Amino acid sequence: MNPGLARVLDVLRSSDFAAAYASATIGALFATHALRQLMGDAGLGAVTTTLCVIGAGMLVARRRELRLVEIMPTTLALLLVWLLASFLWGPSASETFAGWLQLAVPTFLAVVVAQLRDTLQTVRSTGDVLRFLLVLSLALEILSGILIDAPIRFLGIGGNLALGGPIQGVFGTRTVLGVVTMIALITFLVEWRTRSVAPGVSLFSVVLASVLAVFTDSPIVLVMAVITVLATLVLALLRRAPVRTRPTLQRVIGGAVVLGLVLAYVFRRPLVYWLNAEPDFLVRSRLWNAAIDLAENRPVQGWGWVGTWPDYLSPYSYIRLITGRNHGSALNAWVDMLLQAGGVGVALLALLAGFALARSWMSATERRSTVYTWTPLVLIIVLADSIVTSALLGGFGWFLLVVCSVSASKVRGWRRDLSERVGG
Repeated sequence: MNPGLARVLDVLRSSDFAAAYASATIGALFATHALRQLMGDAGLGAVTTTLCVIGAGMLVARRRELRLVEIMPTTLALLLVWLLASFLWGPSASETFAGWLQLAVPTFLAVVVAQLRDTLQTVRSTGDVLRFLLVLSLALEILSGILIDAPIRFLGIGGNLALGGPIQGVFGTRTVLGVVTMIALITFLVEWRTRSVAPGVSLFSVVLASVLAVFTDSPIVLVMAVITVLATLVLALLRRAPVRTRPTLQRVIGGAVVLGLVLAYVFRRPLVYWLNAEPDFLVRSRLWNAAIDLAENRPVQGWGWVGTWPDYLSPYSYIRLITGRNHGSALNAWVDMLLQAGGVGVALLALLAGFALARSWMSATERRSTVYTWTPLVLIIVLADSIVTSALLGGFGWFLLVVCSVSASKVRGWRRDLSERVGG
């Protein structure tokens, strides 16, 4: 073998390079808004393309360590195939392919990270990236809201820190910042419990994320914080319960969750009023109704996958017209999937998320290491956010869903059982 090529392959196989790659990938996906504002779509595309090329090289270099059957869940592969096939009935084949790439790129990056890094290593990389981005967000908010008392418009920072919020940091909107702070809190707490970083760093990180979450001044973030706390407490209870009582507790908790969801739907209007989120809810409600009405015309296959809604393309231009707002999504991942990919797309997405959550939840309750709690709790945050935004369908939201899904199927799933039987 050529000595130069051998050295390149050695670098691609090294654990230090894999760690740096994971941090760079996670950083690029969480900082997508900032990178797009600084470099434009072309610059962001160049960054993600470079990461994909390097990731492909790493998979080739480590091909002897990988099992093809464990690369990705079947439901994920089927969903990607279905979305790509929708160009056959969609309004524009080029828009379908462009929208499909919004999922294919983070899917590939997530598969590379999940295959080459274990859960604890992924947590460490995520924690390092989010610490940096949250510190940067707070610094820019202080600069904008206190020191110069002026917005930083190209990053979308309003300079409202001195007024008590809302703040956006480098993430574009307060809702995205709120979701990131919830993910960061779970990550920092898992780091603390696994002693991955110094206690002082963990304390600083938790306080930082908590402060930024408060200053988002978002009722959506408040709801997500409650969901996160409840899920964490329930998971802690199950992990401490005797093994023989866990199945009963699981059924009771499952029933309570279903009942809670039903009650939340029945009393949604008083809840929205209590959260002082009525104007925001009315905007979303009008948008959801318009999207669902159009989805009923193509209930099985949808109108064709396009990802972020293109300009001047039906039916999205019609929805903008009747709602009077320039929406780029349905502000609900499930409504968006129903509109674009029909009932088949929704079913495949539900199976992907459901299997990932069930497998990771069972692993977290059965295994002693705290690191296994990270996957289900992050999934719960991402899925809760999918009710009020479409961030799940691209960027770091989709990346986390795929990472958690691949990791959960590797730890607990038919692929692992098959590999063990073949290997045995």
